[in-house]
Amino acid sequence: MNTQVTDVADVTDVTDVIVVGAGGAGLTLATELALAGIPAVVLDRLPGRNLQSRAGAIQPRTAEMLALRGLLDDALGRSIDYQLVGGHFAGLPVPLDYAAWDTRYPHPVLLPQDQLEAVLEDRLTKLGGEVLREHRLTGLHQDVDGVTITMATPDGDRSLRGRHLVACDGAHSSVRKIIGADFPGQAATIRMATADLLLTGDLDDSAGGHISSRIRTSPEGHFAMITPLADGLHKLIFSGPRTMTAERDAPVTTEEVREVLHATHGGALDVAEIRYSSRFSNASRQLAHYRHGHVLFAGDSAHIHSPAGGQGLNLGVQDAFNLGWKLAAVLRGEAGEALLDTYQTERHPVAARVLALTRAQGVVMGPQRDGGLAELRDVLTDLLRLPDANRYMAGVMAGLDLCLPSPDAEARPLLGLRMPDLDLVVDGGERVRFSDLTRTGRAVLLSLSDAPLPAAAPWSDRVVHVRARVASGAIDAEAVLVRPDGYVCWAGGAGLIETLTRWFGPADLVGEGLVGESGQGA
Repeated sequence: MNTQVTDVADVTDVTDVIVVGAGGAGLTLATELALAGIPAVVLDRLPGRNLQSRAGAIQPRTAEMLALRGLLDDALGRSIDYQLVGGHFAGLPVPLDYAAWDTRYPHPVLLPQDQLEAVLEDRLTKLGGEVLREHRLTGLHQDVDGVTITMATPDGDRSLRGRHLVACDGAHSSVRKIIGADFPGQAATIRMATADLLLTGDLDDSAGGHISSRIRTSPEGHFAMITPLADGLHKLIFSGPRTMTAERDAPVTTEEVREVLHATHGGALDVAEIRYSSRFSNASRQLAHYRHGHVLFAGDSAHIHSPAGGQGLNLGVQDAFNLGWKLAAVLRGEAGEALLDTYQTERHPVAARVLALTRAQGVVMGPQRDGGLAELRDVLTDLLRLPDANRYMAGVMAGLDLCLPSPDAEARPLLGLRMPDLDLVVDGGERVRFSDLTRTGRAVLLSLSDAPLPAAAPWSDRVVHVRARVASGAIDAEAVLVRPDGYVCWAGGAGLIETLTRWFGPADLVGEGLVGESGQGA
């Protein structure tokens, strides 16, 4: 561990949380902390937001989570006016039917990563936060009370002290390297590149909006996938013999892109201009532990994988939604440090499954046709045409099937599942969606009958208690307790006090901003 900072008494800048990295995970975490009233400083080494599209879509579960905080409308306003026809597994020509999972958002949303980051940063600014640009981490030291860092800034070297630090600084995380965190996995076997570019020629879009219509390969080992962006730009993800041997930091050249386009599109397309480009690989690694004392990891700093399936950005954003409210509860004194251990318990298995899925898709999507791979594609395609198999894979790829560990899940099937965004009529006759009740970032105790729940009153500073009836949709419970990240942690019956205590601290805490039994909160 780097111990360049040794004298805490010399540190003049202090905050509760230091967030390193202003990508999707870092900005999501910072907005969640700001919503909870927790001071955080966000650092990023770049002078401004990375304008390359990078991740190109958000999955239905991420859309649902953005809706929980009232961010989805802004995101949709920045999305590309092109509707993808369902999801996909390995680009096979069978759309995955997300509607089978009872979601309001049954299609991936074409939202380039830079636009999602713009949405999040705008919300962070409105909540009083900011991103400190051109601030590069140079040293980190932990002690029993927190973390002290040094950083290079445009105004010289600075130090900063925080009770916790969350590393969201990407695949080549400086924090991960400084503390020497174990990052096991598989080294790269395929090197690829992506470019936002202008094309000349005729792009055949006759097959519609499914991703399989956008993937082309060549017998020589070229791979190309083209999707539309705004303002006439297209995003090209590609590989080929030249790309496979390129150094990671080598610039993407027009000749390299042209070679791939000619090999996969028969000369119908050419390059007019490359706006942004970068290289990546199918390296697949995951931290053994997401928490190292007062340092936690989220997003690509915690796990890397190929972009097959379009799950990476979504995985990081969902990491941050899981961690944000827990970290805020600990820092407000509502919960002990043990609550942070549930972040590892809940999110590490999710990323492990995504890594396995992306490795499998990389094999299936590749240009190879020998060794039985062509036949394997045919078998998988036939399987995905079966409704049950399609529904299963749709849930996996979209993150809609996630069920968090719960000791009572067998007796109460709702436990651990995402809360459906029901249409409700609350006291007074107002019609709302469930997601309208979650804008404050607090947990929601939703009563769907007249049965009283007086035991929950002592938690009214942390849990919004709403009485309502279901206007459309259905849920098999008379009352549910939903965590701030949208997952059901209690669904009627015994155990309400124990559940409230486990997730939201003891009843005898005194907080501010109390809400009434039947109100929606301040």
